Amino acid sequence: MTTIIDGKATAQAVRAELKEEIAARCKDGLRAPGLAVILVGEDPASQVYVRNKERACQDTGILSLPYRLPADTSQEALLALIAELNARPDVDGILLQLPLPAGLDASRCLLAIDPAKDVDGFHPENVGRLSLGLPGMVSCTPAGVIELLRRYNLPTRGKKAVVVGRSDIVGKPLALLLARSGEFGDATVTLCHSRTANLAEECRSADFLFLAVGRPRMVTGDMVKKGAVVIDVGINRTDSGLCGDADYDSVFPQASAITPVPGGVGPMTIAMLLKNTVDAWKART
Repeated sequence: MTTIIDGKATAQAVRAELKEEIAARCKDGLRAPGLAVILVGEDPASQVYVRNKERACQDTGILSLPYRLPADTSQEALLALIAELNARPDVDGILLQLPLPAGLDASRCLLAIDPAKDVDGFHPENVGRLSLGLPGMVSCTPAGVIELLRRYNLPTRGKKAVVVGRSDIVGKPLALLLARSGEFGDATVTLCHSRTANLAEECRSADFLFLAVGRPRMVTGDMVKKGAVVIDVGINRTDSGLCGDADYDSVFPQASAITPVPGGVGPMTIAMLLKNTVDAWKART
């Protein structure tokens, strides 16, 4: 029997726990956690993502502080807003929705965010802390993957983990999380990418296979070892609808557990954003 890892239900459980924790801490008059969300321009996908995040905040008890700026906002004005939010005591987290319009330097803006309020986990200080095994904000999607493994009791300790994709947002931080000490770490990690020789062979060696490249159905059943756990982070829009980086129908019978797309890792990203915001709030109150 293959276990379908339900990210939607797991994310709802995480959000319910956070809502209960916020309510318990606020019953004596403590202010609610605050998340500032900056959206620059009119990118339709970004607008959908931001609305979903704002709705999730409202449902959980987090105060959402939206900042919608025109596409012609200057670099200086955006940096000034970030500086203002860094200084505000009622703002625990700052989320800068990417991509930014042409002409704005995303790296410079992300670097300007206070690492303690960097709930996306993108600041170099937080990335460095992750690499050293120190406490800090962890990128939401990789953190969500580890949370799924934990809640489904799928320990990686002593196992071979293959991560396909080396992005700074998913692949690299996920590899670091899998390599650190702990029951849901302590894996022997191989990080694959577009220059990897014999990718199929690398995938077949994995007890845990993590896919995060954004290529629809690129990993097929013959590339997966029988009994492997397959975590598909890819979300690809095709003529037939959304799909992951795994060819689900052929991979499913090979896997002992698998995340569907949609409904797998995706919902966990927002859940872990909320958790990072609550953690930042608890550290400051």
